[in-house]
Amino acid sequence: QVQLVESGGGLVQAGGSLRLSCAASGNIVSINPMAWYRQAPGKQRELVAAITSAGSTNYADSVKGRFTISRDAAKNTVSLQMNSLKPEDTAVYYCFANILRRMPLRSDDYWGQGTQVTVSS
Repeated sequence: QVQLVESGGGLVQAGGSLRLSCAASGNIVSINPMAWYRQAPGKQRELVAAITSAGSTNYADSVKGRFTISRDAAKNTVSLQMNSLKPEDTAVYYCFANILRRMPLRSDDYWGQGTQVTVSS
């Protein structure tokens, strides 16, 4: 059974920082990519940042220069450091990973349970 477990999130004032973490567990062969999405009330889920197994990163324009995604391949974890937070960053943040697992050998998309980030003005 493969799963993603998130931690972090919470309430912070505008201009503050938060760090989200996500750990994948299970019978994992490889993971590529890992990413963070977010969904604000009444809006569609959007990509925030992604990172490949080679370390290439991609960010939404709205978070460039403020957020940093990183991963530890040995631990199957991905983190999102969020600085200079704005009220418009308020959303539920979801960890995403495409995971190749064993028994049977197959690749699937997995999502975390979501963690709330609230930025007050």
